[in-house]
Parts: sequence; structure tokens; C-alpha cells
Amino acid sequence: MTQLKDLLSVLENVANNPAQVINKCLEEKRLMIGCAPEYCPEEIVYAAGMLPVGLWGGSTSIKNANLYFPAFACSLVQTTLELGMRGVYDRLAGIIVPAHCDHLKCFGQDWKVAVPQVRFIPLAHPINRKLEAAVEYLKSEYFRIKSVLEEIGGKPISDQALSEAIEIYNDHRKTLREFTTIARDYCTTITPSLRHNVIKSGYFMDKLEHTQLVNSLIRELKKAPPEEWQGKKVILTGIMAEPNEILDMFEDYGLAVAADDLAQESRQFRTDVPQGKDPLEGLARYWSCMEGCSLLYDPQKNRRFMLKTMAEESRADGVVACIMKFCEMEEFDYPIYKKTLEEAKIPLLYLELDLVTPSLEQVRTRIQSFAEMISRKR
Repeated sequence: MTQLKDLLSVLENVANNPAQVINKCLEEKRLMIGCAPEYCPEEIVYAAGMLPVGLWGGSTSIKNANLYFPAFACSLVQTTLELGMRGVYDRLAGIIVPAHCDHLKCFGQDWKVAVPQVRFIPLAHPINRKLEAAVEYLKSEYFRIKSVLEEIGGKPISDQALSEAIEIYNDHRKTLREFTTIARDYCTTITPSLRHNVIKSGYFMDKLEHTQLVNSLIRELKKAPPEEWQGKKVILTGIMAEPNEILDMFEDYGLAVAADDLAQESRQFRTDVPQGKDPLEGLARYWSCMEGCSLLYDPQKNRRFMLKTMAEESRADGVVACIMKFCEMEEFDYPIYKKTLEEAKIPLLYLELDLVTPSLEQVRTRIQSFAEMISRKR
């Protein structure tokens, strides 16, 4: 048990204090590249010998970013730009910004002006991603990013290095899939916030080191029999389930996380990058293989069926939609999967989240009411 607590403590500390890991990179003279939400080709950064660092904003007040964003921009991009303008990310050698939505498109252009000391590296994904032409286009985008990183790092990135990076990342994805599966059997030990921090810590660590720690955590969990959970289990869907206090509220009212469909969490690792002779093509094809995200073009809206199946297979008692305020992509999807879940008689809670909201008491009330509602359901 002591080993288990130590592992959880290490991962939680990294998730809550990423600056410590970044300082370690500085000591090792390892360059770092920021990766803005939601999907960046981290493998290319890793193959360049640099550390990819996930930038997902944070709970803070807005004092500078409102010079560039209107009040109705999502707090994820607002807080990320705010932290950039305060100099929090000055030690990064660059930042890759995918243009997944209108707010991210503006974010990239604003970054060039507001944070000129950190090089802006744009990335445009193809919309109609199932076409072979889309794969070829994205491959050319990744080749451009590779060239920029070679310029920053001062050395070429070989195909062998890319292939090895893909293998390391696929192993990391496999490990996190195993963790999220086993975690649902240990809901007393792996609370919603701890589960989140185990995953989130991977954004600030070398993937090899993070994989080793999570594998050790899995081994320690397996030493004990599955825990009997007296509360209810839910699935989280959306971009992210932050601020962190929200996950503590789930624990307060006897709710555990059975599985998730969050862009910050399982959407990052539920699909592997195809491996082959051309690593850049594999990375480009990965974009066409992914499913079930509001940022992916999907005229059939298969996310609704994925959520239904996920709830049934994990035996969840309900689904919680974590909708980032002013996130149009998630808001467009919500009515579609809401109807499917209602037809399947799967309870659904809508939470509007905001990283800059000073009070979360309305969210607390909704979570408490939902927990009481599904507790009465037989």
C-alpha cells in the first residue's frame, strides 16, 4: 500500500506542479515545445529530442487576454493566452497550435502578437479527413512542422527517430487504456481527481518515464482484490473536466468515474498511430482513424452510439456532459447524443464549466441533485 500511495503522490505532484518537471528539462538543457489543445503530433516533437508540454489553460483570472478575446471566447484559450502573456511559458522554444475551432484559429494569431517571444507553429488539420487527399495534405503539414523543429533544434529528425517515437507513444496509449480499465475496479483508491491526475501528469513528463510509473501503478493495484464500491459510477464526456474542484465534488457525493470521453483524457489514447514504412504518413493517417470527438468531421455523429456502448459496457449509472462554456463544437453535439442516451434510458447531466468562474456552487448543486437522482434509480 505504501508503494501505491507513493506512486499516486508522484503523479499527482507532477500534475499539480508541472514547473518542477520543466525545471528538470532546463537543467538537462532539453528544449520544450508547447502543445495547445486538442490534437498535436507530439511524436514529431519527441523524435526531435524535445519534450512536448501540454497547454490546457488553468484556473486563473483574466487580466490581459481580454485585450484579444471577446468575453464569449472559451476559457480554455483565454487562460492559456493569459498565462502566456504573463510569461509562464517563456521557457518554451515554441508552441504548436492546431486550428480545430474558431477560438483556436484566433488564439494562434493572437499568440503571435501577444507572446512573440515563444515561436508560434501553426497546424491546420483537414476537415474531410477520410479522403486519401486529406492524408497527403496532413502529411505535408507534419513535414513542415518537422522542418521547423529541425530548425529550432539544429539537427535533422530521422525516420528511425520518428518510428521509435510512435512506438513509445503507442505503448503509452496502451498503458493508459489499461489503467482506465482497471481503475473502475478500484474506485475507493482511484478517486475521480486521482484518476485525472494520473492521466494529466503525462502532459508534463517524458512518455517513457510516465509509462513506467503508470505500469508500476497498475501492478500495485492488481495486488489487491477489486474494491467494493457503494456509490454510483458515471462517464464523463466533453473537452475536459476542470477546474479540479469539480472532480472533488464527484467524490463528495459518492460518484466514481467508470470511463471517460474527454479530449484531455481518453480521446488522446484510445486509438493507436498506424505503423509502417513512412512514419509521417502513419501520423497523418491517425487523424483519419480517430472517432467520437466533436472536433472531428463525422456526418453520422457516431459519438452518440459510442457513449451509449461505453455506458453499457462499463455499467455506468449515468453520463455527465462537461461542456466548456462557449465551446460551440461540444454544444452542437450535445442535443444529438442527449436524444440517444434518453432513448436508452441512461441518465444525463449537463455541466457548464468555466476555468475563470469564481464560484462553483451552482455546479455543486447540480452534481448533488444528479447523484441523489441516480441513487434512487433501481
